[in-house]
Amino acid sequence: MDIETVAIIGAGTMGAGIAQICAQAGWKTNLFDAFPEGLERGRATINAFWEKGIARGKTSPEQKAEWSANLSFHNELKLAVENADLVIEAVPEVIELKKTIFNDLDKYSPAHAILGTNTSSISIEKIASAVGDPSRVIGMHFFNPVPLMKLLELVQHEKTSQEAIDVAQAAGAAMNKTTILVKNIPGFATSRLGVVLGNEAIRMLADGVASAKDIDTAMVLGYRHPMGPLELTDLVGLDVRRDILLNLQKSFNDDSYAPHPLLQKLVSDGALGKKTGKGIYDWESGSPIERNL
Repeated sequence: MDIETVAIIGAGTMGAGIAQICAQAGWKTNLFDAFPEGLERGRATINAFWEKGIARGKTSPEQKAEWSANLSFHNELKLAVENADLVIEAVPEVIELKKTIFNDLDKYSPAHAILGTNTSSISIEKIASAVGDPSRVIGMHFFNPVPLMKLLELVQHEKTSQEAIDVAQAAGAAMNKTTILVKNIPGFATSRLGVVLGNEAIRMLADGVASAKDIDTAMVLGYRHPMGPLELTDLVGLDVRRDILLNLQKSFNDDSYAPHPLLQKLVSDGALGKKTGKGIYDWESGSPIERNL
């Protein structure tokens, strides 16, 4: 199946990034958000990325104009998805919310449309149970920042069709992503490893093993990670990491996945990382500055 129109559900950090690269791939791209202010933030995020590219000489004004013409913004779900060949949901990691959205997608999207979810840990099978034909549902887990990160983790559940896999792989290639295909196991491949490393780094920080900066530097220089686990946790969002850990703890009935108390406290305090200006680091200046936690 050829992709002509893509709908992205949710205009947050991930949704805006996915919409951006879909527009850059040449597809008619409909970005939906139920909240006008969220939709406007998504629009501003995409525009700011392209403007920065122009300032750095990596993007031309002509390219921005072409990509912008591919984008449209919607507050009505039916209008966003009614002609879509591929829908990618990118709303918060709440299973009830995702199932409600997929139930609506089942009503409003064409029968041939492949339905992807950007979940980083929730069971694809559970999400797919909300649609009449679960074979067209597949996990499409992108990484932040979406325009820069090369990996796309595809997650198949038992009823995912080969067509859904083929379309998702082709879409990934068109977006200049390298795809991997994993089974529907809690945490998939990437989140399960990533959150455990991040949680342990937070434990080390709380125990006074080393400073946040030194823990991150150890992994960057000692293990060739492009970014340390604490800085990455701030970038992903402490609330997102916390929710994934809670899901793993429940799914495996294993308290070794329990979020560290420091992580829980930061989330309770509203210090969610870069998106709120503070997390493990202080991001008010635009760069990570160590905080006294």
